[in-house]
Amino acid sequence: MDNQVDVIDRVIKNAIKVMEESKYQIYEILDSSRNEAIAMNAELQMVMDQTAEICDKVDELERNYRLARLRLTDVSRDFVRYTEEDIKQAYEKATQMQLELMMYREKEGYLKTRRDDIQKRLRAIEGSVERAETIGSQMSVALEYLSGDLSQVTRILESAKTRQLLGLKIILAQEEERKRIAREIHDGPAQSLANLVLRTEIVERMLNKQEFEMVQNEIVDLKSQVRFGLEEIRKVIFNLRPMALDDLGLVPTLRKFIHDYEDKHRIKTSFEVRGLERRLRSAMEAAIYRLVQEAFTNAAKHAHPSYVTCELTYDEEEVRVIVRDNGFGFKVESLEEKSKEHAHFGLLGMQERVELLEGRMEIHSAENRGTRIVIQIPTNVEKREE
Repeated sequence: MDNQVDVIDRVIKNAIKVMEESKYQIYEILDSSRNEAIAMNAELQMVMDQTAEICDKVDELERNYRLARLRLTDVSRDFVRYTEEDIKQAYEKATQMQLELMMYREKEGYLKTRRDDIQKRLRAIEGSVERAETIGSQMSVALEYLSGDLSQVTRILESAKTRQLLGLKIILAQEEERKRIAREIHDGPAQSLANLVLRTEIVERMLNKQEFEMVQNEIVDLKSQVRFGLEEIRKVIFNLRPMALDDLGLVPTLRKFIHDYEDKHRIKTSFEVRGLERRLRSAMEAAIYRLVQEAFTNAAKHAHPSYVTCELTYDEEEVRVIVRDNGFGFKVESLEEKSKEHAHFGLLGMQERVELLEGRMEIHSAENRGTRIVIQIPTNVEKREE
């Protein structure tokens, strides 16, 4: 038996080595793809700006060409008022306008083709990034288990059968959270910084040409970009751990989140507190905050509602949270099946988080009837632990 365990242990160690090497290669590809996506986004923005300028120029030339044609028609008809020289000048001007218009239309077509090509390549790169992130997450989950003691892995697998692979899902949830944070940083601060680098290069070229007035205007824009980037970083930090949660408590922090949610998603919201508000343990307040955050995020992502409401009730021995929306809704019995496709992974993650708090969670939903999530978390657990 011990010999078999040793053989399995060696096999697992070899598998870990190969997977770790592959994981680093995937992360290198991921990093390279992200950098390429940032550069391509900057190029796309530049091409779109150029396309907009050319389109405006084409519109202007079309107007001027129509006027030149009308002028040529008028001059050609009235031989009494206009000389042969007038007709010649009108003809030459109309011809020149036509040639210029054709040239700019050709530029417009080229830029639009280039823009479409960049957008197509960018979508392909973003798809590769997403696939690499998913594979990296799955490998991290597998390595997390394989790196443990073999007998411990066996025990975990046995207990997971009765608890729906809870440990595995927690690790997967952590990886999903890391992916979300990486995406937030990539789409927010990283993009802003890449844009800042591009703009500073433009300022440098302007300085070389001594275009001081344009430099001054560009610096004003740069200051605005820096402020925006700083705001993006603050948002990421707030999403990681809202500092207001420790300082002000659960209710003010939820109120701020729901207010920001309404501004961001343009979805009407309401927040109602019942019972005698009181401070809970820091970990419990953080857990309740994350549950509400996840419920609201799921609503915006999957249900597309016009309103979402939250009701927080403080009872003597429990805290109750009810989140309602008037979105698409879904068949509750299909929840577990859809979770395998990650369509409702967030709701299952919420259920597991509630179970860890020794609470209960009920989901009431039907297609085109909205969704109601009821969460009950006992607060007397705190007293028992004390």
